[in-house]
Amino acid sequence: MNWNQLLSLKRYGDKQERLRNKQDETRLGFEVDYDRIIFSDSFRSLQDKTQVIPLSKTDFVHTRLTHSLEVSVVARSLGRIVGEKIIEKYPDLNEKGYKMNDFGAIVATAALAHDIGNPPFGHSGEKAIGEYFLNGNGQKHKKDLSDKQWQDFIDFEGNANGFRILTETKEGVEGGLRLSYATLGAFIKYPKESLPKKPTTHIADKKYGVFQSDLTAFNNVAKELGLIATGEKENIAFKRHPLAYLVEAADDICYTIIDFEDGINLGLIEEEFALEYLIKLVKDSINSEKYYQLKHKKDRLSYLRALAIGTLISEATKVFLENEAAILKGEFPYSLLEKCKYEAQINDIIKLSVEKIYRSREVVEKELMGYSIIAKLLDVFLTASNHKFENNMSNYDKLILNLLPEGLQKPKKTLYLRLLAISGFVASLTDGFALQLYKKING
Repeated sequence: MNWNQLLSLKRYGDKQERLRNKQDETRLGFEVDYDRIIFSDSFRSLQDKTQVIPLSKTDFVHTRLTHSLEVSVVARSLGRIVGEKIIEKYPDLNEKGYKMNDFGAIVATAALAHDIGNPPFGHSGEKAIGEYFLNGNGQKHKKDLSDKQWQDFIDFEGNANGFRILTETKEGVEGGLRLSYATLGAFIKYPKESLPKKPTTHIADKKYGVFQSDLTAFNNVAKELGLIATGEKENIAFKRHPLAYLVEAADDICYTIIDFEDGINLGLIEEEFALEYLIKLVKDSINSEKYYQLKHKKDRLSYLRALAIGTLISEATKVFLENEAAILKGEFPYSLLEKCKYEAQINDIIKLSVEKIYRSREVVEKELMGYSIIAKLLDVFLTASNHKFENNMSNYDKLILNLLPEGLQKPKKTLYLRLLAISGFVASLTDGFALQLYKKING
């Protein structure tokens, strides 16, 4: 792979190349991408989607929206640091007008969108959709779908749903948000279809990043960017866009440190115990005198959080730059933080977060509620949509369809697309609105 292709400003539907040195510096194409995501309905809905605790009314607990904004800020720093070194290493990029801030803008935008396809009720939302098809009433559709189509549903993936949101052509809207291909490439953490499942131990093969319905757009992006194809036979898979490593690192840094901070503020993790974990991570940069002058828990936490994030930004960029040649060849099979010197401390924090936060009684109880809500919504909307397609609607079905957005009230022509449209709709709901719909349907 080469950086000239990887930094493509081309957008869906462009008939000619967009050159960096012809860009308006006051309205740079990569920054237009950022604006389009910020103003999208899908991004706005993240304000009421779970990051740590579903339906939490505590003011300091992060939502998907605040998490995404914070990841974007960290990603911008990662991108700029890397961009400065890449521009120095490849002078032809500078000659073509590229600047270090371009890298920051691309990575920040992809990071801003990284959770845009996630369902309500946290990561259990993805599992709840998959469970409905694998073991619930959706199981009856398996016989009418191809293996790859079926896998799209039983392993429903927020990353693939995010790519669909960003690129899906709708009536009168070609190419979704029409983001630059560089931004879309950086967004795709798992550049493969749903099967084969985990064909290698490479980090890019951990999950999948595209539904069967979106393969044309996916292949167009990969071809434009010059991503390296890895799929065998008719299977579609590519090596990652190098900047996807930075988006992943930004997300890893934020959920490791900030979810941990939420757990402390919620009282799920004892402060003294938790501070000990964070101090191990920042022992080389902490100013002890300043730290002990802070009298309040939140101030101490904020100080350690800022130091920890700064430390991990430095480590992630160091690992990226040391392995840049291997990353361009698609031969770096790890996440950046896996190879940083603080991997053991990070794993200790994540292990404690899993035990004390993600498996806490409050989280488990609300995630269980999410399973019931999602299964019910999928069932009634899919039944009504399929009945309308078959000209077999009951009065109840007619009422149910009226709850759908206008664009979904006309059923898609194939079963796969109907299932995907309804699953996508349920995934788009906020925690609160999903609960509200569930209550209405149940009287």
